[in-house]
Amino acid sequence: MLAFVAALSAGMSCAGVGAQTVTAVMQSGLRVLDPIITTAYMTRNHGYMIYDTLLATDADNKIRPQMAEKWDISSDKKTYTFTLRHGLKWHDGAPVKAEDCVASIKRWSEQDKMGQILMTMVVGMKTVNDKSFQITLKQPTDLVLQALAKPSGPPPFMMPKRIAETPSTQAIKEYIGSGPFKFVAADFKPGIKVVYEKNKDYVPRTEAPSGLAGGKVVHVDRVEWVTMPDSLTTLNALANGEIDYVEQVPYDLLPMVEGKAGIKVEVVDKLGYQTVYRFNHLHAPFNNKLLRQAAMYAVSQEDVMKAVVGNPKYYKTCPSVFGCGTEYSSTGGADMVVPSNIEKAKQLLKEAKYDGTPVVILQPTDINILAAQPVVIAQALRKAGFVVQLQAMDWQSVIVRRAIQKPPTEGGWSIFSTFNVIPDIVDPLRNFQIATNGKQAWFGWPDIPKIEQLRQQFAHTTDAAERKKLSEEIQKLVYEEGVIVPLGEFSIPSAYRTSLSGILEGSVPVFWNMKKTGK
Repeated sequence: MLAFVAALSAGMSCAGVGAQTVTAVMQSGLRVLDPIITTAYMTRNHGYMIYDTLLATDADNKIRPQMAEKWDISSDKKTYTFTLRHGLKWHDGAPVKAEDCVASIKRWSEQDKMGQILMTMVVGMKTVNDKSFQITLKQPTDLVLQALAKPSGPPPFMMPKRIAETPSTQAIKEYIGSGPFKFVAADFKPGIKVVYEKNKDYVPRTEAPSGLAGGKVVHVDRVEWVTMPDSLTTLNALANGEIDYVEQVPYDLLPMVEGKAGIKVEVVDKLGYQTVYRFNHLHAPFNNKLLRQAAMYAVSQEDVMKAVVGNPKYYKTCPSVFGCGTEYSSTGGADMVVPSNIEKAKQLLKEAKYDGTPVVILQPTDINILAAQPVVIAQALRKAGFVVQLQAMDWQSVIVRRAIQKPPTEGGWSIFSTFNVIPDIVDPLRNFQIATNGKQAWFGWPDIPKIEQLRQQFAHTTDAAERKKLSEEIQKLVYEEGVIVPLGEFSIPSAYRTSLSGILEGSVPVFWNMKKTGK
């Protein structure tokens, strides 16, 4: 094991001899580099390393300027004018211009579900000069700032115009941002390692860092994300000082690092995660609503949470699409998604005249926090009477496979599971998984016009009581139609060497503000 770690480290660090390097093992390997065409968190995390955003959300969920120096709102509240701050440069040395931002917003909004709704309300976007641009609306709305400050799913990262003009259905080929780190393309090995160098030309904001807002001050020379063959190898490497940071520690291996000299264990993301599973609405068996409902009744959140986490200190069941304890939290439909009701599931299978069409469930095996859900789902569905095929693969393969719209017999799928940071799901616009605009929807492609109508109503009103009512109607339909199925909420401990300091709390693991004692 040590020989493997030494060989990996030697192969990665030759270009950075003498540089202060943080070596991290993240939740999975990185293969997809375009942060606009996927909602995968590894790609989002990569995005925050090299790109920046116009606005950002701080630790108190307040919207702050980031690349923008300021924004002004017209008296009729229909025109937003954004002015860029001084000192912004792309990694190739060119200045950041307003036209870059307009192109970036257009590309992002074609993919992002919140952006799609925003653009239905936009009359136009235009540059005023190299430093300023305007967004003009059909009617007043606070959605402009909310959308441009969204932290995930995907975030509206800014790119040079020539790159942002890549069709949103195609992956970009250049990885040039204006963020605090530069991507080292020569050292990239998909799924194995990714290397970033400090962007010495980056001019941080002067405010203290808070959430994803404030000054992104980089104190180290390089950050290397490496992939280890298994969790035991990873934690032994951490204990031996061969790596510095582990994003996710498996719950059953926590005793290896808790209370150990030189290691700190901490839940960095205090808001935590929601785990969910998704049906493919295009193909049998789950193009039948009754069979989607049957599956939902079959699965127990408690069973899933016990298998995934085990320790109740780190999990809870939750019936809400929008997360428990949030503004739009609701218990509507709890009987359908929290307990298991096998008899009800069997009744629905009979009513739907289920013909034994296999349910193909994708099972990622390289991310501990995602490996157990498919197994528990498969067991519950078999108990209810479904024929199930559990197909094992790594997470990056799931990301590729879930985008396939062909039938399961031709390389498609029936169910996959994933997890979300809580800020991604807190309302009907941020929660991209409840969009139901058919082929434009998230993987699974549900087509339920009524939900889209309610989401539009939510976007067009600023009345708090009306928004709460609409969110409850949406949750009711989401469960009736089997759009997305919550499996519970949990937090994940991280572990790192005590030689690291300045690690910021939040739903995105960031490497600015981080300091390392010694080389």
